[in-house]
Amino acid sequence: MTALKSLVLNNVPVKMGQTLCICSRGSITIDNKKYYFVQKLDEGGFSYVDLVEGAKDGRFYALKKILCHDREGRQEAQTEMEMHQIFNHPNVLSLVAHTFVDRGGKTEAWLLLPYIRKGSLWSVLEKLRDKASSMPEKQILQIFRGICSGLKAIHEKGYAHRDLKPTNVLLDEDDRPLLMDLGSMNRARIEVRGTREAMTIQDWAAQRCTISYRAPELFNVESHCIIDERTDIWSLGCVLYCMMILEGPYDMVFQKGDSVALAVQNPVTIPQSCSYSEGLQMLLSSIMVSNPQERPNINWVLDQVQDLQTCSPNTQTNMV
Repeated sequence: MTALKSLVLNNVPVKMGQTLCICSRGSITIDNKKYYFVQKLDEGGFSYVDLVEGAKDGRFYALKKILCHDREGRQEAQTEMEMHQIFNHPNVLSLVAHTFVDRGGKTEAWLLLPYIRKGSLWSVLEKLRDKASSMPEKQILQIFRGICSGLKAIHEKGYAHRDLKPTNVLLDEDDRPLLMDLGSMNRARIEVRGTREAMTIQDWAAQRCTISYRAPELFNVESHCIIDERTDIWSLGCVLYCMMILEGPYDMVFQKGDSVALAVQNPVTIPQSCSYSEGLQMLLSSIMVSNPQERPNINWVLDQVQDLQTCSPNTQTNMV
């Protein structure tokens, strides 16, 4: 996928009543507001992100562009836009503006999002790992509590994120986490009736839910069951593990080519070298329960985090 280096396109038809103009100065206009292209930030399979600057406010924004190859792709992008608009929460990334751009017979969905300079939780953890350092327990609890708060807001609206992982959590300068990439979100409670429905959900999960953070019940979906928001609780546990150990609990299993589906059926193993408090380790073990019926809900997890914060050590922990 090539970057929009010059952004020299004119008379681009736009949907949803929004005005868009691209001129030779490398600017775009969405909702009658002009933004200047700065640089490319990221690129994925079907989307890429540009850094743009507001002409009037001078603020930086992340412009996510999703390639919609067909009607289904367009509907998925529309759903992602709608998911952003449902939530107004300090721990869920907001949507500044959005539009669809039709160009050369192809459609792109454009999502204008706040630019979070510090980047993802994963990038912060990578830097710690490179320095052979670790994150203080107090900081882990602060960030984790924010993640839980954002997830609670999503669950209370009757939805599940379905792809929670450190790369989908942004951190601002005050370590406030913001849940992002809402494209895999759907209704929290899914009733599975029959083998065909089970296979449909299993195939969907294989495409949309990152394998090393995917809940056990999504690997082999039973023909008659209910999938609910506790898939997120499992992923939440994987995120907590990653904050403590600086890698996901099943990252190495996947990298070695071993079966993640088999590995997630066993209790999570916390390395003996882990020097975080017994309370934090117990919380992790309580979250990462293979049987979803025995897994706690987000309210319970949030209560435990708040309790741990009242007695958490304020000093830097030893090396993990």
